Amino acid sequence: MSIVQTTERPIPLKLRILSAVRLAISTVARFFFTLYYGKEGQKIPPITDDILKQPAIEVARKIRNKEITSVEVLEACIRRIKDVNSALNCFVEDRFELGLKEAREADELIRGGTLTPAALEAEKPLLGVPFTTKDCIAVKGLHHTAGVVLRKDVIAEEDSQAVKLLREKGAIIIGLTNVPELCMWWETHNHIHGRSNNPYNTTRIVGGSSGGEGCLQGAAGSIFGIGSDIGGSIRMPAFFNGIFGHKPSRGVVSNQGQYPIAATPLHDSFLGIGPMTRHAVDLKPILKIISGENSSKLNLDKPVDVGKLKVYYQFSNNAPLVDPVDPDIVAAMKQVVEFLNVQHKIKAEEKKFHILKRSSAIWLATMKNTKKFGEFIMEKSSVGIILWEIIKNLIGLSGNTLIGLFTALFDYGGVEVGDERYKHYLKVRENLELTFKEMLGDDGVFLYPTHPTPAPYHNEPLVRPMNFSYTSIINCLGLPATTVPLGLGKEGLPIGIQVIANHNNDRLCLAVAEELDKAFGGWTEPHKC
Repeated sequence: MSIVQTTERPIPLKLRILSAVRLAISTVARFFFTLYYGKEGQKIPPITDDILKQPAIEVARKIRNKEITSVEVLEACIRRIKDVNSALNCFVEDRFELGLKEAREADELIRGGTLTPAALEAEKPLLGVPFTTKDCIAVKGLHHTAGVVLRKDVIAEEDSQAVKLLREKGAIIIGLTNVPELCMWWETHNHIHGRSNNPYNTTRIVGGSSGGEGCLQGAAGSIFGIGSDIGGSIRMPAFFNGIFGHKPSRGVVSNQGQYPIAATPLHDSFLGIGPMTRHAVDLKPILKIISGENSSKLNLDKPVDVGKLKVYYQFSNNAPLVDPVDPDIVAAMKQVVEFLNVQHKIKAEEKKFHILKRSSAIWLATMKNTKKFGEFIMEKSSVGIILWEIIKNLIGLSGNTLIGLFTALFDYGGVEVGDERYKHYLKVRENLELTFKEMLGDDGVFLYPTHPTPAPYHNEPLVRPMNFSYTSIINCLGLPATTVPLGLGKEGLPIGIQVIANHNNDRLCLAVAEELDKAFGGWTEPHKC
């Protein structure tokens, strides 16, 4: 028996009116954005190095078998980054010289012959493979700003735990990618590095907060990447940029070395570092490395028979302040359900969890912190100071982004930590988690939109602010989730869905992702769109 009530409650009149007003504003805004930006942006060059199109595990195999050198792979990444970054502005700091030195050392180790290819695979499975990460995950010697102007001169003194584990297994970190201010918005823009542009259409956003990383992976600028996710920050950029992204089960991958630091154990349970890749087969080996000692909890090597899984799906949360799910995304999910039926005889069951209408409210309430948002991005913070800074922003004189200031302002309202509404939402979150655990068990997955629309125009999230609700609610529940690309929609932009499983059943998400990658083609090269 489901713990969460499934009967639909009527939407209050005030909320229906607010929803209608927001929809009208966003419709008018879309008209003007289309006039301003046009339908096409700057084209990026085609991929000329075939090695950039191959899975990380295949690149690693070729390096240790001397079919290609690590230096050659790294040089291909550098060329690609230089080719695309003027148009995309997703890569913000390089480590090329040190990376090339480490690549030469990897090649020397292989040429030395002291370890066989099999031994190298066991000890350093990613030897010589270049990767990137976002500018909020610490890399020793590189900036660690999280897009906050007050941190523009901060240099990381040591690697984050996830980066350290990857480097121990032979991977080579080559640089940092762009993020929104304090990593708390779903368009990547800050006043240190500027705005990042989508590789499929540069007039569109890349998502956030791992937006620069999603963009670089979509454009094939490094062999793989890692991002972090507290409300969809891996999965939305993966969705908008046509790649795979996995948010692990809570507590599996260490958050050590991230900024901002999670304020409470609850917030730490929402936050997770995970892989971002062009190929589904790379997700599991990377997750196995970055989860360290916790890898054993996930049983990643345990075989998964996709045909024996129970599959549930829901097309929309029907939330009043969230856009309707795009017909292309609905059609793609229907195709997945049909594929699983035809190929694996799975009779997927449609769900209608009406409580998911309250996803944004649950996340926003349970993310409340005793320290105000403005205190992280400004030297002094108060309502008056924030309002003055908004005025300065409008004339180009603020170090803060407009959405960062609005977020700081709104943080003075709503639920407060410890009040009755806060306790109510904690209970709602707890009950919903129990409902999903009951439904999914050890053999179930839930198919759900990653986002209701393909990548919107730059600044358009300002009039569609709650669209992140499809990913954020999964963070509240601590469940693993994988974004799977399913081709391009009618606008030539990537579409896809997320696959969700029970705690520590990440392997089910990854197995379904691999199956759908083979069936639907996965990542599509941007220049071919």
